[in-house]
Amino acid sequence: MANTINMQDMRYLNLFEKIMKIRTRFCFKYNETIVFCVPKHLVYKAVGPEARNIRRMSQILRKRIKVIAVPEGSKDVKVFVSAVVSPTKFKGIEIKDNEIIISGGSNKAALIGRNKRRLAEMQEIVKNFFGKDFRIV
Repeated sequence: MANTINMQDMRYLNLFEKIMKIRTRFCFKYNETIVFCVPKHLVYKAVGPEARNIRRMSQILRKRIKVIAVPEGSKDVKVFVSAVVSPTKFKGIEIKDNEIIISGGSNKAALIGRNKRRLAEMQEIVKNFFGKDFRIV
């Protein structure tokens, strides 16, 4: 999980800590949404009652915000990937030696995105968190 944090991500992380009262170091963009990863037991606290913290941060940044649980290894791959790409669904996920393969089904185009932008974003995310390659079939 060794990725570089640029200045914009650092600003997002500082604002997240100020509003949510939770410190995290995992922040990335997927499909024009800023996704923050916090430990599983702190997700509810980060979202806040009636999603108040998420709405406040979303209004400040004028972007969509998502808070998901940090994966704790290869066993959480399916939950993590489905949380990142939601509301888009996929048929199944297969983990081989050094790659993660998703069966897209009828939503394959939504997972890949225009000019393969979402595919490239997801490949980078999977590489940072799990150290594996990512494919959609």
